[in-house]
Amino acid sequence: MPAADTPAVIVARFLRANNYSETLDAFLREAGLPSGAGVVRKGDLTIEKILEEKKVFDLSLQFEKLGTVDDDKAWHVPAPSSFSVVSALPSSSNILHASLHRSISNDANAPLNSRLFVTTADRRLNILDVPACEMHNSMGTLHDSPILSCTILKQRYVLSTAMSGELILSDMDGRVLDKRRDHTKYTVRVVAHEFATATWIATAGWDAKVVIYRNESSTEPSLGAPFATISMQTNPESMVFLTHPENGQLILVITRRDSTFLHYYTVESIPRLLGKQNLAPYSNAWIAFTPAAIDLCPTDPTLLAVATSTVPHMKLIIVRLLIPPYDPVIAAQLAAAAIRPNSPSPTTLLDDATAQDPLRPTAASVARAALATQDREAAAIQIHCTTLAPQTAYSTPALAWRPDGTGVWVNSDDGAIRGIETESGKIMATLKAHEPGSKIRCLCAGLIEGKDRSEEWLVSGGFDHKLIVWRTQG
Repeated sequence: MPAADTPAVIVARFLRANNYSETLDAFLREAGLPSGAGVVRKGDLTIEKILEEKKVFDLSLQFEKLGTVDDDKAWHVPAPSSFSVVSALPSSSNILHASLHRSISNDANAPLNSRLFVTTADRRLNILDVPACEMHNSMGTLHDSPILSCTILKQRYVLSTAMSGELILSDMDGRVLDKRRDHTKYTVRVVAHEFATATWIATAGWDAKVVIYRNESSTEPSLGAPFATISMQTNPESMVFLTHPENGQLILVITRRDSTFLHYYTVESIPRLLGKQNLAPYSNAWIAFTPAAIDLCPTDPTLLAVATSTVPHMKLIIVRLLIPPYDPVIAAQLAAAAIRPNSPSPTTLLDDATAQDPLRPTAASVARAALATQDREAAAIQIHCTTLAPQTAYSTPALAWRPDGTGVWVNSDDGAIRGIETESGKIMATLKAHEPGSKIRCLCAGLIEGKDRSEEWLVSGGFDHKLIVWRTQG
């Protein structure tokens, strides 16, 4: 019997599969093949498979020679490359946080300006006017410990968190409006989302808790007692607010240490886990990495950039968010269970709903569903690349999107900033101005309005005590 992958057998297999009986008989006689040659069995090589593999091969060659990057999504040029060191800071200390925000002063008639908010290890919160990078205010006694994160409310109030676990709401002049200490350890992140009727605030602390605040004041905001507290198995690392595409409900996406999942939580009468999305769906390791920093794309809110804790080099993941469906029936049951005495627990409600289902899942159906979920999670990952940015288990990964969404900047422990193209995962730029071998702690990027045109900025701060502004040349 001839080999199953010879050209003659493959041709005979094609003729037999397509019922070319007369041609098959003549071909078998002329080729000297037995009458049973060409029987199609599962896994046999066919002409169709050969043609499909040839198309894939040709396409891969085209990728290598020409690339398939869409010009609209490719790394935009010019990119920030020329730098200047900010000298306006009142002291020399490690830079812990930097962010760009549009804000106004306490004067109601003041114009809306871009400002750079910088915190340092000597407990200072510095506010600089841009593009001049002149000091607007420097607050050294706002917190009793170094400030790790800050954000803006209503374009005029500052939310800041510190290593002591404290959260402070203040104005641009340093006047404290409210303060809370609901965390017992480092409060590493604060995020806020403003609706017309309410403002939501969330803080993440290294006491394995996420605390949520809700403020309904239309004038001067306040914090008040926590609206809810989410206890986690490990310390939360990063989080972002987003709205559910089905009904506009607010969702909080949280990453935590030693977990490769994105955790989706509802923000309602009872914050609950809506679902999870695995960033390493096919990994057989117990813990592959930690999604240490996440940020939504400025041009596509369904796209998320993730900087991981992998060593010896950081990996960057660009993933499409698979937001779980929102079940209003379960949400209403959970809300009712929270206010009715002697009502069944949320877990009991879910168990009862499953028990009443006549189509109970079997082991096979569960396995098929798990595999389908893995396939969806794998397909959602657009880019998974190495950044060549060295880091250790004690590093603090950070990233910043380019304003047009064509790239992501990542920090490192070697004093260099690397720009990654989000369409291909290639390293398109390496910026060097910090001290070689020094840790770059924070990054932020944005468009700064100038006299004639807007200019793209990148701001980096490091443990070499340098705050550096990167601008486009020309």
